[in-house]
Amino acid sequence: MLLQWAAKMTEGYPNVSVTNFSGSWANGLAFCALVHHFFPDAFDFNALDPANRKHNLGLAFKSAEELADISPLLEVDDMLMMKDKPDWKCVFCYVQALYRGLHQRTPP
Repeated sequence: MLLQWAAKMTEGYPNVSVTNFSGSWANGLAFCALVHHFFPDAFDFNALDPANRKHNLGLAFKSAEELADISPLLEVDDMLMMKDKPDWKCVFCYVQALYRGLHQRTPP
């Protein structure tokens, strides 16, 4: 259910394909798309570069915390260390927190 929710919320975003709780989130764009879906004025999603993982992850975590009071359960440096295969359990926990903080909001 959680993976399907994330996939539906990020559908149509370029360079985002949520199919798992690991590699789908590695470059930060899926996290950004999820936040952007609910807060489209927070940043220009189309200006993000899939290769700039550090920026994307930092932007997503910071935006979720500032806009929806969702604690950043993941560290940018940890995500970067795991390269293209982040620990699915860590990602799952954070996506769960995003779900709890965002699912009842109505996107604009």
